[in-house]
Amino acid sequence: MSVIFAPHEITSEQRSLTSVFLAGSIDMGKAQNWQEIATATLEDQDTLILNPRRLDWDSSWEQDIANPQFHQQVKWELDHLEQADYIFIFFDPNGPAPITLLELGLQAGRGKSEIVVVCPPGYWRRGNVQVICNYYNYPLYNSLDDGLAAMKAIMKS
Repeated sequence: MSVIFAPHEITSEQRSLTSVFLAGSIDMGKAQNWQEIATATLEDQDTLILNPRRLDWDSSWEQDIANPQFHQQVKWELDHLEQADYIFIFFDPNGPAPITLLELGLQAGRGKSEIVVVCPPGYWRRGNVQVICNYYNYPLYNSLDDGLAAMKAIMKS
């Protein structure tokens, strides 16, 4: 297994690995670091983890296209969502995760089929997530553990 954090790029050696993009709650660093749990759970897979949780993120960066760090981050996420073989999406019920909603909508609109979504009860827009997953026939799980187990099963099939 290999892990790439934003804004780093995939090396030529890593391109042969099956890739999983970890989309989901970060909320400017306020959400639980569920990406660590996902990475640990998937470590026995021959996988490239694409993790947008930037290690050098600075919450004071202006969220504007004119800000080079912010622009680089968003572009990295869009590029790597496109490239990923699988997308794992987690909605933390302790935060709003507006970008995660946007990412789910973008991927659903593209018709990408290899998506696993976790949205525990208590997430403020859970009903919207349920309808999108139902409409596009995406598996929806109530817990991180169940979603990660499903992700592993899908990757082995």
